[in-house]
Amino acid sequence: MLKITRRTAPSELPELSHWPETMTRLFAARGITCDNDLQYQASGLLHYQQLSGMQKAVELLQQVLASQDKIIIVGDFDADGATSTAVLLLGLRQFGFLNIDFLVPNRFDFGYGLSPEIVDVAAAEGAKILITVDNGISSIQGVERANSLQIPVIITDHHLPGKQLPDAAAIINPNLQDCEFPSKNLAGVGVAFYLLVALRAHFEQQGLFQQRQLSKPNLGVLLDLVALGTVADVVPLDNNNRILVHQGIQRIRSGKCRPGISALLELARRQQSDIVASDLAFAVGPRLNAAGRLDDMTVGIQCLLADNAGEARSFAFQLDQLNQERRSIESEMQQEAQQILSEMQLAGEQLPDGLALYEPHWHQGIVGILAGRIKDKHFRPVVAFAQQDENTLKGSGRSIPGLHFRDLLEEINNRYPGLIIKFGGHAAAAGLSINTEDFQQFRTVFASLCSEWLSPEALSGELLTDGELTRQEFSLDFARMLRSAGPWGQGFPEPVFDGVFSLISQRIVGEKHLKMQVKSSDGCLLDAIAFNVDLSQWPNHSCDNIQLVYKLDVNEFRGQQSVQLLVDALTSY
Repeated sequence: MLKITRRTAPSELPELSHWPETMTRLFAARGITCDNDLQYQASGLLHYQQLSGMQKAVELLQQVLASQDKIIIVGDFDADGATSTAVLLLGLRQFGFLNIDFLVPNRFDFGYGLSPEIVDVAAAEGAKILITVDNGISSIQGVERANSLQIPVIITDHHLPGKQLPDAAAIINPNLQDCEFPSKNLAGVGVAFYLLVALRAHFEQQGLFQQRQLSKPNLGVLLDLVALGTVADVVPLDNNNRILVHQGIQRIRSGKCRPGISALLELARRQQSDIVASDLAFAVGPRLNAAGRLDDMTVGIQCLLADNAGEARSFAFQLDQLNQERRSIESEMQQEAQQILSEMQLAGEQLPDGLALYEPHWHQGIVGILAGRIKDKHFRPVVAFAQQDENTLKGSGRSIPGLHFRDLLEEINNRYPGLIIKFGGHAAAAGLSINTEDFQQFRTVFASLCSEWLSPEALSGELLTDGELTRQEFSLDFARMLRSAGPWGQGFPEPVFDGVFSLISQRIVGEKHLKMQVKSSDGCLLDAIAFNVDLSQWPNHSCDNIQLVYKLDVNEFRGQQSVQLLVDALTSY
């Protein structure tokens, strides 16, 4: 049987207008207390003034506008970094900044963030000011190098700061200790967007739009990019982030989005007028991320910046090809990782509470995805390493609820100085570098600390659900209502249900997906699909009853819509 824990709603449900009791219960279990929590107008966004460092940044940008000195935006090589770069570049152009360009470190040549080497590249390209997006909070040496060249740096980031901060001209990060911004969950693209909001307010107060005969920028046109980066970076969707994502999705649905987003949705065969947050997470985000994982995120940013459909489709096609290559490499790495774990189990070893895995030929850009896949399968923190250079390994880690990954790495760093060369990240994901010769020691230390920090309950692999559905709720109307009630995502999870069904039919489609017809206990006949099943276990023709954890979905085929169960987990019953 699956280990299932059902979410509980408060005994006294909030009074929510226009929502039936089942939806009210689902919302209440996610912390919704009133109608206002579900109002996603842009006017409800938190105020930029609570972000520390903002005033210094906008005053510096005002000086740069007057001189038209060259600005270079230094981005990151993931979807959040790409959208952050595009948002800031497009936004600053609206203010009249004409001498502006971007630079994204190639992960294989320069690694992550504003390094001294990247500062030198930017200086050679004539940069007079640097603005980081989705990175920079740990770039002590990079900022030192920029300061030595008299190039001021504005840092916009959302990653957790270390004990020492860079000596930058301005730092905007909601996670700074002295920052009073109520939401600590902004993605990098959200921080970049807020800088533009603050800049617009400052220019308006100074009368600069009138002086320079500029129209007031419409920053709403950037919210499609903000939504994409926020969802793709898997930051918690608190109320402020839900507003940003909702507003961006509305723009995309109405066709008022960047041609690059439209092209990526088209390639992924998603209906643009009906997209939801999960389409950005699972269709657009991976294609955009593929550029930074395998090649150079410049292609991804060019796709987002493209001004016409033809150009956008060309870049989107390149991204799609890279994503197919990424899938192939990932599949091979996953098989190898699983082989390592299987050999451990065959040798009678119990899997440690924290897994550190490494193969010399693994791809540096894909170890993060691999760690996530193994974490999901084995319900424990995982860090996967690839060779960075002859002497060092680059690792990417994914955690489970109950263990803050960055804090764990900091504890390892404190207890075993020198074992980790550098690290950074969040609660759920982090990156690090170690010496190749230290891998075995790191593996032992990592497993030991995971055991120390994690409870048996955290490692049980329990599945949180919202309970069972009734026959009346297995309906298109209810499935559509669930779909439209988002945006769902990290921290505001899409409703997931469980139940035991009669298994009427089963077959493999698309080589590794299990297509089923099931019957609920009250006689409702339903289609269901489980992706990427274990082919050694399924199809199982001796199985008459099946326990499912699933989402209720609207399936469209040849213009006809029907209810379908998207299966997250299954077992014979």
